[in-house]
Amino acid sequence: MVNHIMGIDHAIVGVRDLAHARTTYERLGFHVTPLGRHVGWGTANYCLMFPADYVELLGIVDAEQFTNNLDRFLERREGLLSLALRSANPEGTHEAWQAAGLEPAAVSDLSRLLDSEVELRFKNVVLTPATTGELPLLACAPLTPDLMREPEWLDHPNGAVGIESITVVLDDPGTLAVSMAKVFGATNLTETDDTLAVHTGHGVLLLTTPDGLSMLHPEMDALAANGAPMLAALTLLVRDPVETAAELDRREIAYRRDAGGTIGVSPEHTHGVMLEFAAAGGVARAAARLV
Repeated sequence: MVNHIMGIDHAIVGVRDLAHARTTYERLGFHVTPLGRHVGWGTANYCLMFPADYVELLGIVDAEQFTNNLDRFLERREGLLSLALRSANPEGTHEAWQAAGLEPAAVSDLSRLLDSEVELRFKNVVLTPATTGELPLLACAPLTPDLMREPEWLDHPNGAVGIESITVVLDDPGTLAVSMAKVFGATNLTETDDTLAVHTGHGVLLLTTPDGLSMLHPEMDALAANGAPMLAALTLLVRDPVETAAELDRREIAYRRDAGGTIGVSPEHTHGVMLEFAAAGGVARAAARLV
């Protein structure tokens, strides 16, 4: 475990209409948690919980309060906003990252009220974007993990069981190799001419070029990286892609399916996220297609 990082904790999706996002993801076959309101902030969320990680649908409920720049992000687009890594020791992560020259913000407390009653508490360490090549990353340590997952929240009709990978697009993935080595450790990186795979300990960050992204996700062929990294696609593990496809058919959800069985739902149907459902090993298959 490098820098006390255990892997991906959750992916954050910025949405303009939280109620609409909840309806959208329920239609996609997810069980969605009750509303969580961040204490002292103007933001709230619904979450798609899995046994070891989750996806956070984040929106603004009071624009007069602190939104942590979510308003600025939503002026440009909806979609994947940031990636939170699980830290086993936030103070230790902060110290290690600082020693590596990453300039993390001070360890901070955050809490949210779930369904206006249950308080979930966290400690966060946010990395300065300038030291990560503008890739938005933070470390998160849940302080009340037993309150975060009810059995019914984990049982998704579409068969999703966790995050396998996040695909990031940028003009030259190799430019992030040094900073990603500082975050995760150099031994956790695999680099080719057009791709940088970061093995986080739980889940993979797959950094690729716009051409590589269009190969993996034809729905995003027109996307330009414009220099800065963009979190573009989210791949979720499912128990059985055949069963997932049948569930999406039953719900009349449009999707494509590649030769390896991976299912893709276009960003226009997911609030800006290229959403994939895959069996285990999908990242390896995707990386092989880019070599």
